[in-house]
Amino acid sequence: MRRTRKILPIALLAAAVASCAPSTSMDTSAASSATQALPGPSIDSSFDLNALVEAAKKEGSVLVYDSSGDIEEVAKAFTAKYGITMEGVKSDSPQTAEKMIREHAADNVTIDATMYEDGGVLVGQLIPRGVVQTWVPADLKDQIPAENQNPLLALSKATVFAYNTRLSPDGCPVKNVWDLTEPEWAGKLVMQDPLGKPTVLSFFTQLVTHGGQALEQAYQEKYGEPLKTEEESAAYEWIKRIAKNKPVLTGSDEDISGAVGAPSATEKKIAFMSFSKFRNNEDKGYHQSTCEGLVPFVGFSYPKYVAIASKSRHPNAAKLYVHFIMTEEGVKHEIGEGGVSGNSTVKPIVTPPGLPDWQGQLFHTDPKGLVQDLHNRQGISDFWRINHG
Repeated sequence: MRRTRKILPIALLAAAVASCAPSTSMDTSAASSATQALPGPSIDSSFDLNALVEAAKKEGSVLVYDSSGDIEEVAKAFTAKYGITMEGVKSDSPQTAEKMIREHAADNVTIDATMYEDGGVLVGQLIPRGVVQTWVPADLKDQIPAENQNPLLALSKATVFAYNTRLSPDGCPVKNVWDLTEPEWAGKLVMQDPLGKPTVLSFFTQLVTHGGQALEQAYQEKYGEPLKTEEESAAYEWIKRIAKNKPVLTGSDEDISGAVGAPSATEKKIAFMSFSKFRNNEDKGYHQSTCEGLVPFVGFSYPKYVAIASKSRHPNAAKLYVHFIMTEEGVKHEIGEGGVSGNSTVKPIVTPPGLPDWQGQLFHTDPKGLVQDLHNRQGISDFWRINHG
């Protein structure tokens, strides 16, 4: 069982520096400017991996923040391979962004690199502000598709609808995502609060931009008639109905997994959680599986990027970490129960239960829409807050 050190949210600083904190909204001009200003990735013209290793050893250490506790396993493997002390710290994306922005402004940088899953903040704020930068290992460049290079996609993960296989031995008790809006499932969907989980909020904004048609078709399939709504789209209508159906909101996927899949569970509930928590089946004897065949998707995929602090005190060790995580030897600890590396030569290592078809079963985040996600975030947040409240 993995043990993780999770940092507490940073204490509020004086109002004079409050403007440094990442916001949840961005006006149209700022979003457009961020897109245009996104610099290209840095690629060393005369790259020498052996020379990089030696330079990194002279720096002696590297500190990497990640939203997943898997970073501790990566750190162990990195330290064992290179003899360079790596510390991996589990930290939620908003806290990581806040800390990196403040460190950058104060010229007192401790975080050398980050595994970052809030793509909107990354491409809309952190990179344009110069807080972090993208570095692509030259010797791996041809293995990394161009669309994965800026920002540098380390891997894709997924959040899925899951159920307790002991309580529902014949399969997932819901067959269509609109089932979860019905009274019989009121209070029985357990998920992270979208207002505190950027990937879930991004899922909602992405649904609004390119998920409406699939939801309309799913509605027609379930009810036998077209959806009639006063909202802007089927995506808004589904989000509204989910919010109004009293989902149980938590602050962690671990809590979701325990509420739905634990051996002590007695009531059928549906989890909406990271599939990394399927490790609890083996570690804790839980009974969990993805809702395979759920219409129109069983969950959503989201990108996790890797970036280097622009003012890192250990820039060579940070680059070596990036190189490591872009190989199978490094990323296998992050992929864990499933996922896809940003390096096309690395095959998925494990397929989570109930998800045999990564490409066909998931709703996929469009990386080209990340800045728009940031722009739409406040509106979706308000929409959720009003309907859930």
